[in-house]
Amino acid sequence: MLLLHMRTLLLLFVLALSMNLSAQDWATAQPVDYARPLMGTDSEYRLSNGNVYPAIARPWGMNFWTPQTGEMGNGWAYTYDAYRIRGFKQTHQPSPWMNDYGQFSLMPATGTPRFHEDERQSWFSHKAETVQPHYYSVYLADHDITTEITPTDRAAMFRFTFPETDSGFVVVDAFDRGSYVKIIPEERKVIGYTTRNSGGVPENFRNYFVVQFDTDFAWTKTFQDSVLTEGLEAEVNHAGALVGFRTSADEQIHARVASSFISHEQAERNLQELGDDDFEAVRQEGRDVWNEELGRIQVEGGTPDQVATFYSCLYRSLLFPRKFYEFDADGEVVHYSPYNGEVRPGYLFTDTGFWDTFRALFPFLNLMYPELNGHIQEGLSNTYDESGWLPEWASPGLRNVMVGNNSASVVAEAYLKSGEAYDYDIENLYEALKHGANNAGPLTAVGRAGAEYYNELGYVPYDVDINESAARTLEYAYDDFAIYQLAKKLGKPAEEVEKYRQRSLNYRKLFDPETGLMRGKNENGEFMAPFNPYKWGDAFTEGNSWHYSWSVFHDVQGLIDLMGGEEAFTTKLDSVFSLPPVFDDSYYGQVIHEIREMQIADMGQYAHGNQPIQHMIYLYNYAGQPWKTQHWVRETMNRMYHPGPDGYAGDEDNGQTSAWYVFSALGFYPVAPATDQYVLGAPLFERITLELENGNTLVISAPENSDVNRYVQRVSWNGEPYEKNWVSHEALMQGGTLEFEMGPEPNREWGTEASAYPYSLSRE
Repeated sequence: MLLLHMRTLLLLFVLALSMNLSAQDWATAQPVDYARPLMGTDSEYRLSNGNVYPAIARPWGMNFWTPQTGEMGNGWAYTYDAYRIRGFKQTHQPSPWMNDYGQFSLMPATGTPRFHEDERQSWFSHKAETVQPHYYSVYLADHDITTEITPTDRAAMFRFTFPETDSGFVVVDAFDRGSYVKIIPEERKVIGYTTRNSGGVPENFRNYFVVQFDTDFAWTKTFQDSVLTEGLEAEVNHAGALVGFRTSADEQIHARVASSFISHEQAERNLQELGDDDFEAVRQEGRDVWNEELGRIQVEGGTPDQVATFYSCLYRSLLFPRKFYEFDADGEVVHYSPYNGEVRPGYLFTDTGFWDTFRALFPFLNLMYPELNGHIQEGLSNTYDESGWLPEWASPGLRNVMVGNNSASVVAEAYLKSGEAYDYDIENLYEALKHGANNAGPLTAVGRAGAEYYNELGYVPYDVDINESAARTLEYAYDDFAIYQLAKKLGKPAEEVEKYRQRSLNYRKLFDPETGLMRGKNENGEFMAPFNPYKWGDAFTEGNSWHYSWSVFHDVQGLIDLMGGEEAFTTKLDSVFSLPPVFDDSYYGQVIHEIREMQIADMGQYAHGNQPIQHMIYLYNYAGQPWKTQHWVRETMNRMYHPGPDGYAGDEDNGQTSAWYVFSALGFYPVAPATDQYVLGAPLFERITLELENGNTLVISAPENSDVNRYVQRVSWNGEPYEKNWVSHEALMQGGTLEFEMGPEPNREWGTEASAYPYSLSRE
C-alpha cells in the first residue's frame, strides 16, 4: 500500500508539471485541476476530434460560457487552431450540428468605438489562456485587456483588466434575427433579449439578459443593424450596446451577468445567484462545486495522461442534459416550456440526443447521480404533458434529428434501477412510451417513423421512402425490450407485457443468413439488393451493416444463435478489426466526417468515433472470450483518447463518448441499459473509489494493473471469488470491493462458462 501511495504521488507530480501547476501546488492538486476543457476542440466539419468548445460552466448549468472564435451563427464557436477571439458568448449549444439558441456575447475593446465582430476581434495565444471548468482567462493582444469569466448555473461574473486609456469599452451583442437592448446609465446596467435560435422553439421564445457593471459609463452607444447611434435603446434585427470607460493602468471593471427564458424580472432574480460575492469568491465556489462532483470518483495509479483524460471525460459527462428550469420569487421550480411557450411549474432539462446518450451517459447518471436523473424524469413527464410526445433530440424543444425511439430506454432504465425512490409520475411516462412506440410523430425523429409498417410487419421496409429503415428497426426492437422490462416492473397485464417482449425479437427479421449481417428488407419480405455491407447510410444511420449488426443490446445470445454459434460469432467480431477500412459513401455523395474518422483510426471497420458500434467490444463476454474485450477496451482507451485538443476519435456527443471512457476505465460497461447488468472489461487504474449517492462506497482494486498487465486473471467481490463476467447494478449500489487480479497474458478460463455470461432475452 505504501508503494502504491508513493507511485501515485510521483505520477501526480509529473502530471502537475505537465499542466503548469506550481511546484508548491502539485501535492494538493484536485480533480478539477486535471480536467481539460480544451480536449476535443481541435475540430472542424470535415474531421471531428470531439467537436466541442470549452464549456465554462457549473455542472448541468442552464448557461455555459465560451470564448467565441467563429463568426456569429457558426456552430464551430471555438476551434483550437483559431487565433482571434470575437467575443465571450453565453451558449446553450449541444453540438455544432445542432447549433445554438438564446446566445449573446460580451467583448471588451479599446480605441475607436466599433461593434462588428470582424472589427472588434483580437489576436490571442493559448500561451496566455487559462481554461478550467469553472474559470476562463485570456489576454486580448489587440486591446491590451485580460478577460476573466467565472459562472454559476444561471449567472456569471466577468473581470476585465484594462490598460490606461480613455477609449475603453465593452460591447454587449444581442446577435441578429430579432434582438433588443436598453442601456440604463444611472444603474450602470444593460438589459436586453435575444431571439436567435436554430429551431425547436415557440414564437414567443426569448432569452432575457441583464448586465450589471460596477463602474460608471463614460459614454454609451447602441447598435442598430449596421449603424452606431447615440440612443439608449434599440429593438431591431441585430441590436447591441457599447458602454465606454476611462481607466487607469490595470484597472479592473466587473460585469455581473444573468439571463432567463422567462422575463427580465426573472433574469434579475437569477442575478442573485452571485449574491454579494466578489470575483474570487464566485471562482472559488465554482472550483469547490466541480471538485465535489469530480471528486466522487478518485483514481490512483495510471499515467499522467490517463488521469487527465479520465477527469476531462468525467467533466464532459457532467454537462448535459442541462437544467432548463429557474426559481421564482417564492423559490419554486418553474420553467419556460420550449414546447408550448408557457411558464409551467416543475423541472425541465434539455440539450441531449437520446440516440447518443441512452447508451452510456444515462446509465452513468443512474449509477452516480440517480436523484438528478429523477428530476430529469420529472422533466420528461412535463415534456409529454406540454408537447404530447417525448423528445428523442431536444434543443431546447423537439428537433428532427437522428432515428430511434430511445426515450424508452432512458425512462425504463431510470425506474428499473431506482424504482420509486424519486417522486415523478412513472405512469404518465409509461403512457408516453406506449404512445411513442405505436405512432409516428409530428417530426420523423419524434415517435416512430414507419410505426404502421413496424407494428404490422415487424420491421420498417427499405422501399417505402423511410430513410435508414434497418437502423430504425433494430433500435425499435431494443426500445420495445425497454418497454417490456418496465411493463413487467409496473405489473402491467400479461398480454401487454408479452406484446412488447415479442416485438423486441423483431431484430431477427433483418438478419441475412447469406451474409451473416443485418440487411434492409423490402415490404414484400425480400432483402434489398444490391447489398454492400460497407455502404454507409442508406438502410443505416451514420454507419454501415458492419456497425449496426451488433445492435441487439438485449439479446446477444439470440444474435449468436443467428450467426451460427459462439465460434462464428467471435470470428465475426474479430473481422471488424481485421477488415480494411473501406467504405461506400454514395448515399451521402461525400465522405462525411464519421467515415473519415473510421478510415484514419487504423482499427479496421471499428468506428469508435460514432455511437452504433461503441458497445461491440464488450460482446466477446457473451461468447466465452472476455480476454478479447479486455484487450480491445484497453486498445481503444489508449489509441482513441488523450487529453489534448485532438483527444477524441469523433464527436464527443453530449457526454456519451466521454461516459464510454469513464465506464471502461472503471472496468465495466452497460451494454443493455434496460437491464440490471454491466459487462466486465478491465479497469484502467490500480485503484478507483466511487462515493455513491446513497452513502455507500465502491472500491475497484487492481493493484498489478499496467499497460502490460491488461488481462483479468481472477475477480473477487468483497473477498469472495467471482466467476461471472458481469456485475449487477444492485450489487454495486450496496458498495463493497471489486478486485481484479491482472496479468500480462489472457486467462482463457475465467468468465468463459455459459453460466458466467451476461443477460440475454433468449436465455430468460
